[in-house]
Amino acid sequence: MDVLVTQGLTLFGQKISYAELVGQLCALAVVFLAQRRTLWTWPVQVGATVLLFAVYVSADLGGLATRQVVIFAISLYGWWAWSHRQDPVYGVVVRKATGRERLALVAAMALGTAAFALLLDALNASWAPWPDAWIFIGTVVAFAAQARGLVEFWLVWLAVDAVGVPLQIASGLWFSAAVYVVFAVLVVRGLLDWLRTADRHRVGGTALNGS
Repeated sequence: MDVLVTQGLTLFGQKISYAELVGQLCALAVVFLAQRRTLWTWPVQVGATVLLFAVYVSADLGGLATRQVVIFAISLYGWWAWSHRQDPVYGVVVRKATGRERLALVAAMALGTAAFALLLDALNASWAPWPDAWIFIGTVVAFAAQARGLVEFWLVWLAVDAVGVPLQIASGLWFSAAVYVVFAVLVVRGLLDWLRTADRHRVGGTALNGS
């Protein structure tokens, strides 16, 4: 793993480790796979977390590194959850969150970010504890919502991306910053696709209940 972090290539004058390159490409692949609601989303995500954990440790971003550990655990749960919530036609069943679920997502983002930022600052584990914490908590919330098939997980990803781009640039991880920009575009496409699918499921369910 040390070789993957210390060795790499240079693009546009910026050095990119092999671990960062492959890890971020896997992260992009996860967005494509999630949009298509395939179980391959989760094993590819597991590979990305292992590589990016090493990248963020070397960049002294404790929150982002710890995030990979949590994502690894959530990915295992998501893999299990999606394998048990398959629709015979469309893939994994997706739906819009209820009002209570949306409130829970917002509360988790706000309270989780504040608590984790204070922890990172107390432990001196990150030079940018608040944005680091926002990305960490947002990622956890997004993957948890994704595992439950909630459309709103794409919105959480956009909130994470808005902070992730400037933080990656400030950390000198230019390739990761560029990936985050591409990621935002893909997230918007995924959001629209899942919204259409959720509406299709809702209409189908209403028709069945009315028949």
